[in-house]
Amino acid sequence: MIQRRFLSLLFCCLVAGVCSKAQTNGNWGDQQNGTYVNPVIPADYSDLDAIRVGEDYYAISSTMQFSPGMVVIHSKDLINWEIISHVADDLSRISPNLNWDRMNCYGKGIWAGSIRYYKNRFWVYFGTPDDGFFMSSASNPAGPWEPLHHVWNVNGWDDCCSFCDEDGQLYFIATNFAVDPKNNKKYNIHLFKMTPDGKSLLMESDSIIHQSNGSEANKLYKFDGFYYHFFSEVKPEGRVMMMGRSKNIYGPWEIRQLNHVNKQLDREPNQGGLLQAPTGNWYFLTHHGSGDWEGRPASLLPVHRIDGWPVIGQPGPDTIGRMVWTGNKPVPSKSKVSIQTSDEFNAGKLKAQWEWNYQPRAGKWSLTARSGYLRLYAFTPIPSNKQGNIILRAGNTLTQRSMRTPANTATVNIDISHMADGQFAGLTHFSTTSNSLFGIKQENGIRTLVYDNNGKDTAGIQVHGKTIWLRSTWDASGVSRYAFSTDGKSYQSFGSTYQLTWGSYRGDRIGIFNFNTKDDNGYIDIAWFRYDYRK
Repeated sequence: MIQRRFLSLLFCCLVAGVCSKAQTNGNWGDQQNGTYVNPVIPADYSDLDAIRVGEDYYAISSTMQFSPGMVVIHSKDLINWEIISHVADDLSRISPNLNWDRMNCYGKGIWAGSIRYYKNRFWVYFGTPDDGFFMSSASNPAGPWEPLHHVWNVNGWDDCCSFCDEDGQLYFIATNFAVDPKNNKKYNIHLFKMTPDGKSLLMESDSIIHQSNGSEANKLYKFDGFYYHFFSEVKPEGRVMMMGRSKNIYGPWEIRQLNHVNKQLDREPNQGGLLQAPTGNWYFLTHHGSGDWEGRPASLLPVHRIDGWPVIGQPGPDTIGRMVWTGNKPVPSKSKVSIQTSDEFNAGKLKAQWEWNYQPRAGKWSLTARSGYLRLYAFTPIPSNKQGNIILRAGNTLTQRSMRTPANTATVNIDISHMADGQFAGLTHFSTTSNSLFGIKQENGIRTLVYDNNGKDTAGIQVHGKTIWLRSTWDASGVSRYAFSTDGKSYQSFGSTYQLTWGSYRGDRIGIFNFNTKDDNGYIDIAWFRYDYRK
C-alpha cells in the first residue's frame, strides 16, 4: 500500500511539472507536427458538451448573459475549432432580465447544456438557474435553429442532457441543486421521460437516480448494453469526474471515479463530452472548472477503457486518470480553421464570434446605415451607484472572448466625427470584478483621449481628426496595455497596464463600447476590428 501511494505521488508530480510549463508559457493547440498541447482552445469555452456525427465534431458552450447565446463550434480533428452558430438568437425569450434595459443577470443566463444527434436532427437542451430548461433543434448545426421552446419553468436546476434510447424513448436528466422537497437534500439528479417531440417532460416519470456533494455535469450514454451516467462531484481533492454504470436506466448504478485533480495545477477538468474517433480511440473534450482571467478554457483528454470504464486522462497506479497536457492528434489533418476574431463589417451581418453583453437594443446599431461600417448609436446606461462599473450597465457593448496566448493584438478603427457631448466610445476589457475603458470622451464639443481604469480617469490629448485607432495588446499573463494612433501607422502607449480578470463564471471580454451619460445622442462608425492571437 505504501509503495502504491508513493507511485501515485510520483506520477502526480511528473504530471504537475508538465502542467506548470504548459500553463505558464501560453503554449496551446495544434503544434503542426502531429501533436497538440492543452488547452486546445485557450479561451472561455465553458460547460462543454460534444458529439461526433460522421467525420465532423460539434460542441456547445454556455454563454451566460451574452447574446446570441449558446455558441456552437465545429472541428474535423478535435484540435482546431471554429464558431459556426448560436442556438439562442434572442435572450429576451428566456427572461426580460437578459434584455438591455435590465442587465442584472451576471453569473446567470444560459448555463450548461447538451448537444445530441438523433431522429436526423441536432438537439440542444440547456438551463438557466432562474427560468428553467429550454430546447431547440436544427437539421444543420450551422443553423437556422428553431425558436427556443420553454420545456419547464422551474428554478434551482441545472446541467441537463437529453438521451434517445434504442427504442426511441426520450429521456431528460438534470440536477436540482437547491434543497429538494423529496428528500430535503441538495444536488439530487433526476431522470424523466419525455414526449416523442422532446418538448415536454412526463412529470409522473420523475425519479431520483443519484445524490452526492455537488453532483452536476450530467450526460447519458449507452455502450455495449450498459447505460453510462457521467457526472461530476466535489471531493476533498476538488471537483472530479464520476460515472455510474447500469443495465437499467433507472439503476441500480455501479459508481466509479474517473480522474484525480490538482486544483492549482490542472484547474479541475470536469464538464464535457465523450467522443469516439473513427480509429476507435476515445477522447473527452472538457473545460477547466477553475476559472482564471481567460475563463474556463477547453482541453482534450485521452480516454482509456479499463474493465469497460472510460478512465479520463492518463491512468495512474490506482487506474484513475490524471490531467494530460500533450498528445498525438486524434485525426491527422492540416486544418487551418481557428476561432474567428477579426471583422471588416462588410458582410451584411456580424460574424459568428461576436456576442453582445445582454440582448442588444434594436434600432441602436446598424450594418446598413453606412456601407462597410458598423454604426453604434449612443444611449444612456442603466443607473448604478457602484463606482467603476458603468460598462456593466451600458447596453449594446459588442464583445468576444480574450485569448490566453503569448501575443495578442486587438485594434479598432473608429470614425468619431458624429459624437455628441456626454458620449464615451472605444475599446474595453471587462469582467464583473474589474474593467478598463479606452477611447474618446466628448464634452463641450471637445474630444479627449481617456483611459478609465475601474472608474479612475486619465485624460490625454485632444483629438481633432475624424478617425481614431485604438489598440490593446496582452500576453499569456493577461497583462494588457492600450495604445492609440491618429494616422493608423504609428501607435503610442497610453495609461497604466491593466490586469485582465475573471468574475461571475466568465473570463475577460474584449469589446467595443459606446454610451452617453447625458442623453440618447451621438454615434460612431466602426470601419473594422482586427484581432490577432499567436502561439
